[in-house]
Amino acid sequence: MNKRIWLITGCSTGFGRELAKVVSENGEMVIGTVRKEEQIAELQGLNKDLIRGIVLDVQDQSSIDGARQLLENEFGRVDVLVNNAGYGTIGSIEETTEREIVRQFDVNVYGAIRMIKLALPFMRKQRSGHILNITSIAGLNGFPGIGIYNGSKFALEGIGEALAAETKHLGIKVTNVEPGPFRTDWAGRSATYNESKIDDYRDSAAKNMDSIRSVSGTQIGDPIKAVKAMYELTKLEHPPVHLPLGGPAYNRVSIKLAEFKEEVEKFEYLGKPTDYTEEELKELER
Repeated sequence: MNKRIWLITGCSTGFGRELAKVVSENGEMVIGTVRKEEQIAELQGLNKDLIRGIVLDVQDQSSIDGARQLLENEFGRVDVLVNNAGYGTIGSIEETTEREIVRQFDVNVYGAIRMIKLALPFMRKQRSGHILNITSIAGLNGFPGIGIYNGSKFALEGIGEALAAETKHLGIKVTNVEPGPFRTDWAGRSATYNESKIDDYRDSAAKNMDSIRSVSGTQIGDPIKAVKAMYELTKLEHPPVHLPLGGPAYNRVSIKLAEFKEEVEKFEYLGKPTDYTEEELKELER
């Protein structure tokens, strides 16, 4: 495989930083985005020859346009886009402010779309490419206390599935990567906690918020193993549209599928017979 050009967002910490390191160790070029100018030197210090740090805010179209210009002028292609930039807002749906809800979706959903729109013209021209959306197991399963975050990741899941269908014939692959709990800063300094003051949520949203906060830094998931799996994923000829990461994610998927199947079948008597019957269709056509 020739040296590929990777565009990875959110490289100052966590998955983004570790993935940039793994990709460069494999001799491929990384354009890694960070939020602050002072973070560039540290990122490029991981591999000064194969990591190029740039300041980019996924909420700011002008900085995205700057990245597009850099890619056009210096590299001329994008082989892998990793939509990793994002964060979690934690709190009950009722107690999360509208301002925070808008910000959550702007970063996690609209930010990813902006980056996809940056990469697709390159990939269409090449007739090749791979887009990795780092969603979450929370994009497949709703949990109390992270409903707004759930919503943003559910949205990105749907976008990724649709995009995979839209671009498959162009040689462009799309994978939604769905991590479970990993030992990153997601539940720590990268998260936004909305204080729960409504007592009615004490045993649902507030309880899960406390649980999330308490396990930060002790999660079972190994970020290094996760990013190595992401890298290997991009080498597959026929990669999946969905890739859960870690044992808890696979357990949660299994439970979700079983519960969903049971629920659908249990209430099929109510939901399925809502089409026109053959006789009714004939009457309508008269």
